[in-house]
Amino acid sequence: MTSQTTTPGLAEETASRLRARLVSGKLHPGERLSEARLAAELEVSRNTLREVFRLLTREGLLTHLPNRGMSVAVPSMGTILDIYRIRRLIEIPALAQAWPRHAAVGRMAQAVAEALQCRDRDDWLGVGSANMAFHAAIVDLTDSPRLAGFFAQITAELRLAFGLMDTPELLHAPFIEANRQIVDLLQQGQPQAASERLATYLDQSERVVMAAFARIDGQ
Repeated sequence: MTSQTTTPGLAEETASRLRARLVSGKLHPGERLSEARLAAELEVSRNTLREVFRLLTREGLLTHLPNRGMSVAVPSMGTILDIYRIRRLIEIPALAQAWPRHAAVGRMAQAVAEALQCRDRDDWLGVGSANMAFHAAIVDLTDSPRLAGFFAQITAELRLAFGLMDTPELLHAPFIEANRQIVDLLQQGQPQAASERLATYLDQSERVVMAAFARIDGQ
């Protein structure tokens, strides 16, 4: 690996790549990170990687422990509650005001199809990734790049919360059908009904994640 000067653009691009690993579920809450291994895998200098670590630590995705180095953050109960609060503020209005022929509706439908295929293969990590894509597409209905960028950070934190669960099937299985229903309602020209379905969905999802967190916290 050649030496390189750390630039804001390179650090941000590398942070985006590492954030994508978090969203895909390839990195788990509490997992320790090897600076040397990650620098080699991402093909960046260790100075650049340290700047990436600083960026993602500010986002709450990584944490530094004395004498232990960097590790993936473990979401707190307060973080989980706040994530769901933000999701309600962004996703529900996005659906309620959606244009049924928006290109993002097609991406939502594709995410549902991918989730069904992953379910049939018993690939629950893949189902989780398809679910993340589904909700990112909901935010894309707003046509706001700033909201989409902000939601990408929230999505990474949300995936960490999902990573606390020993049985991801219990979280994701019920929502494949709910996602399909939301798409159907949008395609039928019923955005308000779709948003109401999502509101119920988010309440249920929050309860499942919080129950899992409470069990872990009580151990």
